Amino acid sequence: MKIGELAQRAGVSVRALRYYEEQGLLSPERTPSGQRTYGEGTVEVVRLFQQFYAAGLSSRSIAALLPCVNNGRTTATQRRMLRTERDRLSDRVEEMTHTLHRLDQLITAADHRGGTTLSHAPMDETTTVAS
Repeated sequence: MKIGELAQRAGVSVRALRYYEEQGLLSPERTPSGQRTYGEGTVEVVRLFQQFYAAGLSSRSIAALLPCVNNGRTTATQRRMLRTERDRLSDRVEEMTHTLHRLDQLITAADHRGGTTLSHAPMDETTTVAS
C-alpha cells in the first residue's frame, strides 16, 4: 500500500510516517519510480508505535525494542528495557488511579453539596489544593 493509505488506515499523518522512517522505525519498499510501499502488517506496527509514544517511550527506545516486535526475540538488554518501561508505566497507572479516585471524591462531594467549590471540598490526608 502507498503512504497515504497507510496513514489513513493507521490513523496517523503522512508526516508521522516519514518521521518514523527518518528515525529508522520503518523501512518501506520503493517502487522503480521511488514511491514508498508498505506491507499489510505495517498498519499494526504503526499503531503500536503510536501506543508506545503515547506511553512516553522515545524514538530511541522504540528503535531499540523494534527487533522484539519484528521477530519476537529479545536480548537481555531488551528484556531489561521492557521491564523498566513496564514498571514506569505501572507507576503512572497507579498515580492516575489515585487521581481518578480523588476526582471521584470531589465529584461526590460537589453532588452532595450542590456545587461546592474545590476550596470547600473535603480533602483526604494525602491531597492539598494549591492556592
